[in-house]
Parts: sequence; structure tokens; C-alpha cells
Amino acid sequence: MEPSIIFFDIDGTLVDEQKKVPPSAKEAVAELKRRGHIVAIATGRPQFMFKEIREELGIDTYVSYSGQYVVLNGQVIYTNPIDTRAVEQMTEIALKHNHPVILIDDEQMTATVPDDEFVAQGFGMMLNYISLSTPDPHFYKEKFVYQASLFCSEADEALYHAIFPSLSFIRWNPLSADVLPAGGSKLEGIRKITEKLGIPPERQYAFGDALNDLEMLEGIPNSVAMGNGLPEIKEVAKWVTKTNEDDGIAHGLKMVGLL
Repeated sequence: MEPSIIFFDIDGTLVDEQKKVPPSAKEAVAELKRRGHIVAIATGRPQFMFKEIREELGIDTYVSYSGQYVVLNGQVIYTNPIDTRAVEQMTEIALKHNHPVILIDDEQMTATVPDDEFVAQGFGMMLNYISLSTPDPHFYKEKFVYQASLFCSEADEALYHAIFPSLSFIRWNPLSADVLPAGGSKLEGIRKITEKLGIPPERQYAFGDALNDLEMLEGIPNSVAMGNGLPEIKEVAKWVTKTNEDDGIAHGLKMVGLL
């Protein structure tokens, strides 16, 4: 049997509400690998924010920053940082409007303002990756920024759409939107991997639940939405599995015939 490649989103998909990989999902991933399939991750997280998950599952192929940083078999094969001038202008405007921004490179993330309650609320359990007390609004001058998080309301976000056509804003939280280069997506990152490996669409699978999974689930024929996923995600997916809290990964893999 020819190997397939399966891409899993992390939050809301591969992990439960405690940010842990359920035993059934861990067993399912191990079984996929035993059968000769390629297991990969496609996430909006920076690479340093899911190192433990990669090690736990033995995964070294992944799409991170929603497609802007792509690794195949442990080797970086594609990067797409945000234009430095666009980051500078967006940060300046955000500071004037009291909108905090998180800037993220390949090793760390930093806030543009100190100890903001909305940033703390939005990042929740992942706050240990950010230093909120030592902000650096000029982080972009020395680092490539692959993704940013803009903290503002959805109504205020419209201001940035008008000014920055070269950027995409993907809301992942009522308080915040991810900022990416326009056209950047998990799907584009996935294509860098599948083209290099020569895996045709009929042997590509993807699991997701949120808005940054939309292009991925639309573009990959064998797409699976989690039962806890957004209605927009379920509408575009070929299958809908159980929730991430109810063995949704294992159930979905059985639905599509991989297990």
C-alpha cells in the first residue's frame, strides 16, 4: 500500500482542553506510523510551542505559524516572514490605538506593551512562552517575524484591513487575530511538503477545527472536521468526526479508512 500523509492541527484537534494528547490519539498516531504512513502537524503555533508534542509523538515534519515555517524530516524547507516594513507600520498604529501586539520569530515571542490583561487572557495556558513584563516593540528590527497576534476587537480589526492589503488577519479568539503575509496559509505550507515528497492529493488527509484550518480543509480532498469545530469548518470538510474530547482523532481515522 502506498503511504498517505496525514496533517493534524493541534489546538482543538490533536490535544484536549488541558492541552494534552489523549491516549487514543497517541495510539492512533503510533498505529499510522506502524502502517507506513507519514504523520505531520499543521498548526498556527510557533515551532517552539509544540516541541514537547512533537517529541511525545515522534513527529519531525510540520507546518507551523499557519504555513510560514515548514519543516520536513527535521529540516527547514520553506519560510515566509512578514515584510519588516509592514510589521513596523502595524506596530506603530497598534501602539497609537492601545492595541497590544505579540511578535513571533522562530525562537521566541514578545509583547509590544507590558502586562496587558487581554494578552494574558487570550494566551491563557501558553503565557509561559511570553515575557509580558519586558516588552520589546522594536523586536522586528533584529528578527524575522513569521506571525503576529493583534489584540483588538473585530470591529477595530477593520482599520488594519484597509491599511494593510499585504497582510491577512485571521481571528482565533474574540480578543485577537493572527497576522500573516497575505496568501499565507496552512494549505500553502502543506503543498511545500507534499510536492517535495510527490504525494498526490488522493493520499493527503487533514484534520482541523478552526478558521485557520479553513483553506487546508477546503484544499485537501480527504478533510476531516472535528466535532467541536466551527460550523464553517464542518461545511467544507468531507467528513465530521467526534470531538477532540471524545476520541475524535481515532474515530476520524477509522471513518476515512486509515485505521
